[in-house]
Amino acid sequence: MSAGADGDELRRAAVKVGVRIAAACALMVVAVIIAAAVYMLYRSGHPQVRADDAASARVYVESNDMLKAMAVAGLAGIVAAGAIGWLSARNAIRPLGRALALQRSFIQDASHELRTPLTILDARVQVAEQKVAPGTDAARVLAQVRRDTAALTATVQELLLAATGSRDAAGLEPVEVNAVVDAVAADMADLAGSHGVTLSVAHAGAPRVAMAPNSLRRAVLGLVDNAVNHTPAGGAITLTTAVRGREAVITVADTGTGISGIEAERIFDRFARSAEPAPGRPRSYGLGLALVREIAVAAGGRIAVSATGPGGTVMELTLPVPGKGRR
Repeated sequence: MSAGADGDELRRAAVKVGVRIAAACALMVVAVIIAAAVYMLYRSGHPQVRADDAASARVYVESNDMLKAMAVAGLAGIVAAGAIGWLSARNAIRPLGRALALQRSFIQDASHELRTPLTILDARVQVAEQKVAPGTDAARVLAQVRRDTAALTATVQELLLAATGSRDAAGLEPVEVNAVVDAVAADMADLAGSHGVTLSVAHAGAPRVAMAPNSLRRAVLGLVDNAVNHTPAGGAITLTTAVRGREAVITVADTGTGISGIEAERIFDRFARSAEPAPGRPRSYGLGLALVREIAVAAGGRIAVSATGPGGTVMELTLPVPGKGRR
């Protein structure tokens, strides 16, 4: 969303708050008018004239004229309340607008500044690749570093596009899910091995989804990273892909201790914390799963815990298949 779109959104928010304030004031004014009118009509139908008032000068006002005057006064009060409410709301959200603009500027500046160091890093990795023999462990590691650098560069570009509001999801080409899952499994194999966890992949079909390849990679990477962090040594993690009706399904199953001390649906909240963590295991789920949910929702999909218990946890990332509609 651009700065102009931000301004439009803030103006709509101000109008909405102003309308709500005006509606509340209008109800109050109408209630007062009705009560006054009922009382006036009652008094006009039950006049009380005392004998000592016979010589007094009195001014009589027709009830219709009084009702018209009250209606005009009430309408003016409603309009004034709406104007005051709109101005108050506009002033109240002005700091929010400045904070939002500052946030977008920071993301744009940070993303722009990170691209140059990443480009230099990629160039240096290429130079190092030329100095090692192909097929060696060093060449394999350098190739992985270069892939990671490319993925980080793509992530920085996504942040920049998100901050400027120039992302065009309609023009994205369908992505082969199996290829992305295989790449993530290869990248995470060393990390899983360092934790004593085995990582395997199984495909049941060849699903395709319409989203940025790096966004899909980040979502799968977040699920695998979470599984590695919550699976003890000697455990296993299995990634599977499948097509279910109009959706592509990516499943990440681990043999950890399961989710405890927190509701399963809450682990996708930012910095969700478990009240009763398993001994030696993390008690915070951090940002990883929250970002996975944001990526899934942005693509028209969803993420959920399909099963959890002492035998492990199974998470399903569901994404719409291109050309077959979205739920």
